[in-house]
Amino acid sequence: MAGKIWEFFGYRADDCSAAAVQAADSRQCPFLGEVCEKRLSDGEIAGVCTIKPVKSEPVICCPIRLYAENYKVLSDVARIAFGGDLLLFAGAEAAKIARREERPVVAVFGKRWGGELRLPQKDGIGSYFVDWVLALLDAKGALQEFIAVEVQTIDTTGNYRNGRQGLLTPTRTNPATTAGLNWENVNKRILPQLIYKGQVLQREELCRKGLFFVSPGPVYQRIMGRLGGAAGLVRYALQPASITFLAYEHDTALNLPAGALVPLRALMPHSTTVYKVQEAFNNVTLPDENVYRDAIVAALNGPRR
Repeated sequence: MAGKIWEFFGYRADDCSAAAVQAADSRQCPFLGEVCEKRLSDGEIAGVCTIKPVKSEPVICCPIRLYAENYKVLSDVARIAFGGDLLLFAGAEAAKIARREERPVVAVFGKRWGGELRLPQKDGIGSYFVDWVLALLDAKGALQEFIAVEVQTIDTTGNYRNGRQGLLTPTRTNPATTAGLNWENVNKRILPQLIYKGQVLQREELCRKGLFFVSPGPVYQRIMGRLGGAAGLVRYALQPASITFLAYEHDTALNLPAGALVPLRALMPHSTTVYKVQEAFNNVTLPDENVYRDAIVAALNGPRR
């Protein structure tokens, strides 16, 4: 399926402002404030944040895109889990600040913040790891509880090199590409990992609000479709067995000037339990009976004349 690049080095592909051109020329990611870390197979810096399929809305394909506004998503998750407007600080630094200022804070463990936590491996595979851990500390810097956060966008298929090359030219042309989205990963990888990690976290005595899963809106909708729809996935209050889905989409309703980054807006969170997700995931919708037989018979009889 053909698609076009919709955001390139943070800016809309149709944005020809000096800021957009400068970001592309310097290969800078405006959400990180440094060179884009996404690479093509040959090592070239990709710069593609979002792909627009022909028949659907734009879909974020780079996780860093979700970290806009100085990782606002983590503050949103902390507010849902712990309440209030607690400040977030990197790892061990959070405990020092809590003790010095005598107030509760949230310690963040993850890439570029407090560092990823060292966790035991299972059969040589780091299957316990999550993208982020947010730990609530009291005014003495002592751990009270924590939550885990997984952030997932979507992998691409095909190729968007021609679109990338066009956007790097002075005229910023944006031709259609062969880029598509690997929706099958929702079934093969994302949901099984959520179920497994949700069960692991349920055994943690201080993980009282479970796992939060952050994704672009279209990925969330595809997951809900695979699980039979959000309406059928019973809502529960936050608990150790929780999985809370929190989706973000581009706020395209705003009349933004050239050179402005498109803000993201959060959709209503949906909290359920890992067991309801597992039950829905295993409840496969089967096709009509005898579909194999009918296909074989049709092939044997050949095309009608």
